[in-house]
Amino acid sequence: MRAFEPDGDGSVHAVLEPVEAALLAQLAGQVAGLLAEQRGGAAADLAILRLLPDAYPDDSEASAEFRRFTADELTEKKLRNARILISDCAGAADADGPSTVHLDTASIGAWLRSLTDVRLVLATRLGITEDGDLGPDDDEEALMLSDVYDWLGFVQDSLVNALED
Repeated sequence: MRAFEPDGDGSVHAVLEPVEAALLAQLAGQVAGLLAEQRGGAAADLAILRLLPDAYPDDSEASAEFRRFTADELTEKKLRNARILISDCAGAADADGPSTVHLDTASIGAWLRSLTDVRLVLATRLGITEDGDLGPDDDEEALMLSDVYDWLGFVQDSLVNALED
């Protein structure tokens, strides 16, 4: 992937390899699946708890009440963001070679939020809880996920930097 670049009108673009676009779409789809599974139920998965954290960690009653009024709407927003990222990657994922993906201002926000959600889920799976944590270093699958986590950080950072230019 080449870094995102500004287009001069508030939109940005990047060139993605088909495998990169497919990976982004797949990861966003997995997060969407996690969110859809928990809809309306108690959050038992630690990743869901990071995506939909307790508003009042020291007051379970107030936290449950807050979640009752906000979780469905927040979940729907996160699902919408994931669907936008998936849709934006669809053509590039099916291409025979590198493709340019263009993001308008609405897509940019959805991508940033969706990338954050994907990275939160991966961080939870890797045991990364704060800056500087490296995750496990003895499991081959975890090392691969850690590489994906780092690459997603590059994608997100590239998008933020394109907005600042």
